[in-house]
Amino acid sequence: MDFNLTEDRQMLADSLNRYLGDKYPVEHRNAVAYDLPCHDDGKWAELAELGALFALSPESAGGFGGTGFDIAVVFEALGRTLCPEPMLGAAMAARILTALQLDQEALLSGAAKYAVALAEVDAPYDLQAMECSAVAQGDGHVLTGRKTSVYGGQVADIFLVAAMLDGAPALFEVQAAAAQVVGYPMMDGAGAAELLLDGTPAQLLAANAGAIISDAVNAGIVALCAEAVGVMDVVHATTVDYLKTRKQFGVPIGKFQVLQHRAVDMLTEIEQARSITIKAASELGGPQAGRFASMAKNMIGRAGRLVAEEAIQMHGGIAMTWEYPVSHYAKRLVMLDAQLGDTDYHLSRIMADLAA
Repeated sequence: MDFNLTEDRQMLADSLNRYLGDKYPVEHRNAVAYDLPCHDDGKWAELAELGALFALSPESAGGFGGTGFDIAVVFEALGRTLCPEPMLGAAMAARILTALQLDQEALLSGAAKYAVALAEVDAPYDLQAMECSAVAQGDGHVLTGRKTSVYGGQVADIFLVAAMLDGAPALFEVQAAAAQVVGYPMMDGAGAAELLLDGTPAQLLAANAGAIISDAVNAGIVALCAEAVGVMDVVHATTVDYLKTRKQFGVPIGKFQVLQHRAVDMLTEIEQARSITIKAASELGGPQAGRFASMAKNMIGRAGRLVAEEAIQMHGGIAMTWEYPVSHYAKRLVMLDAQLGDTDYHLSRIMADLAA
């Protein structure tokens, strides 16, 4: 497998890294994050102009990417600056709209923000256990139920909602203005929402949509794993720089062999996480996409926790302060493990797949 980016993807990565480094430094990021709406509308428009959203869809849908590698390039760049913009919802929505051959102009241009509402309090991952239901009414449908942890939902204009229809998961489009949306900031500074539906009008997009939803979730997992790799790269580089400059007993603490070994262990975990993320990206859309997405998410969860803990321990007390960026990166790594299934959940999926 060739781990090198194509010329077009490398150009996109360079453009996003330069833009986010200049326009979304950690000081601006922290000012945007942690308080609603956890979003900078001006920067969102500029990201769209750079092509970050167009990279999420194939040419047939109006974009110029759409593969797992294109998604990974965008989200790794976002991870390096902890950008809290609602890109995960856009990536998953683009996957759904592409599968259904629906117009994506508003999504790709950034004119409309999309969020994908799947999880419920008692059914965070199991589509068949959803209580949110749809019934026909007139020429359309109405939805009743509650969706939780809708990432990016606090600023979404359009929700793509999974609900039970005639005993099977189906997909519906719901306008934000027609539903009750309760937005909130998450612990890592990004935003999410609870979506409360009570006879809410909805447009049916696809019945028996289990396969389409699973593909969108796999794309979301690839995105989160790539973002985690970007986060971990920055955490490791910051830690190594600290080890080179912080002195004890008159010498940099990086001279101490035990800390050198721990820094190398961090790097080993990051490179393993990068490799499995590349593999999951390459399998996206294929028959084994779910298996490798779960393998990547499980590995990312374990590696992310180790990298965060090691970085904090080697920095000492400064790493727990609000002003020092490592504390915010560590919180993001913890939240990345929880989104779209944590380490334990994906391990159970892998074991069930092997048993089958």
